Formats: sequence, structure tokens, C-alpha cells
Amino acid sequence: MSPYIDIILAQLNLQQDPAVLADWPKLKELVSLGDDLDQAEVASVHALISRIIAAQVDARTALRGNVSGFLPGTDGPAPFIVGIAGSVAAGKSTIARILHRLIENWPSRPNVQLITTDGFLRPNAQLEARNMLNRKGFPESYRRQLLLDFVLDVKSGKPVVTAPVYSHLTYDIVPGQRVEIKRPDILIIEGINILQPGLVAPFVSDFIDFSIFVDADDDDLLAWYVERFLTLRDTAFTDPTSYFSKFAGLSDAEAVALAHQIWDDINAPNLKQNILPTRQRADLILHKGRDHRADLLRLRRM
Repeated sequence: MSPYIDIILAQLNLQQDPAVLADWPKLKELVSLGDDLDQAEVASVHALISRIIAAQVDARTALRGNVSGFLPGTDGPAPFIVGIAGSVAAGKSTIARILHRLIENWPSRPNVQLITTDGFLRPNAQLEARNMLNRKGFPESYRRQLLLDFVLDVKSGKPVVTAPVYSHLTYDIVPGQRVEIKRPDILIIEGINILQPGLVAPFVSDFIDFSIFVDADDDDLLAWYVERFLTLRDTAFTDPTSYFSKFAGLSDAEAVALAHQIWDDINAPNLKQNILPTRQRADLILHKGRDHRADLLRLRRM
């Protein structure tokens, strides 16, 4: 028997949350480039995921209350950490931002904050020195101990925890800039490799309370990556300060060929070797069809 309950969304008559529908103009601004997401899906599927997370948080609160009943003096609540993993181009960032907005609008109005693991990548200078620039995004390209220390500090209730800032424009860590995380009730961490297990020492995944893997077929991921690359060529790549400005003048055929090469040389191997093997560690797998619409939820049995 599968450890997951398969929820085929086409067979459900999910009601759309009126509050989410009303908030759609602001939610729409959170959709990443290339993600085709409409208000009906956000008001039904994403609202459902938000409710599942809320149930997990409530269960954790009840458990803490029961434990404190026979262990007086137990410390206050630790931040509840939601991890969102999945391939490049799967739509993780959009889902992370949408859930951030939905959760902060819960009736309890929790302090919810969001961070991506991009800031914990090694700076390009370090990657170049180690001949690893073409393995950017692979587990070894991250400062994993720094990321673990960050999560431990957040989980332990440290008042302010800072993390490096990454720029997708310059394709590098921004020198001297830090983002502050201030004792959240809920922290969302988004990144391709966050569900990897530790071998002997603890790893970030050991401290995630609820995890989501954004899934899609390999051919669809490639198609979305190529589509995004073409759009970026005509937008962000035209900025002379962009790391990828050298690609702005490529023809359609040249851009498509280059996107395929990057996918085949970097993204596909990372997906097969490191990302997909962590999918079965997720509490919830959200599968998307070719049209970017969620078509299946796989919820781990409780």
C-alpha cells in the first residue's frame, strides 16, 4: 500500500474560498514569470493546502499543550517550518509566495516569513575557484553548514537571524546585504534541495515540520524552462547589468538550443541525481500538468 493518499483534483468539487477570490488582485502579483496560475486554482487548491498546513500547526500546538501538562517549564513554541522543494522551473517560488500570503491571512494572523535557499549558494568566485560554476544548484554548491546553522537559530527562537541575499540579475550573492528573519510563528523555506537527508550529521530536512514537493513530468519541466528562458532573453537579459546580458541578442533558434544545452548539462542531471530522489520524503506532493494546473495531490497518510 502506498504511504500516500492520492487526491485527483478533477474528481473533487472544491469550493473556492471567497476571501482568496477577493484578494486575487494582490495574489496575482506574486505569480512568477512563466507560471500560468489563475484565481480559481488559488482559491481552491492553494486554499486547500493552506488549510492542511493550518491543521498541522493546530496539531502541533495541541501536542505541545499536552506535553507541557506533564513537563512543566517547557519552552515556548518553536517556529513551524514549511519546506517547499522541486525542480527548476516547477513553480516553487510562486507557490511559496502564494502560501505565504494565504497563511498570513489566517484568522490567527500568524507572523509568517519566507526565505529561499539561493542566498546560501557559494559566491561565484568560490565556485569558479573550485571549478564548480557549472554545478551551481547541485548540493555541493551550497554552504550547507551555514544553511543548517540558520535553520537551527530560527528553530531555537533566536530573536533575529540573518541570511545572505542572492540576486538573480547578477547571478551571485550580493556583497554586504542580509535579510532578517525575526522570530516567526511560521517560516517557509523554498529551495530545490531542502529535502535531502543528512548522512550522519543533521540536515535542514530534519527540522522541517511540513514539506511540499512541487512535481511535474520531465518533458513539461523542460518546456517550461525553455519558455522562461525565451521570455527572460527579451526582458531581464536586456539589462546590461544582468549576468546573462550576453544572451540578449540570440535568435529564437539559438536561445532554444542554449536552453536545451543548459538543461541537459546541469538541470536534468541535478533533477535526476539529487532532487527527484527526495520527492518521497515530502508530506505533500503537488503534481502539475502541462498547462501548469495542479492535477494531483499526494498527501502522506497520517
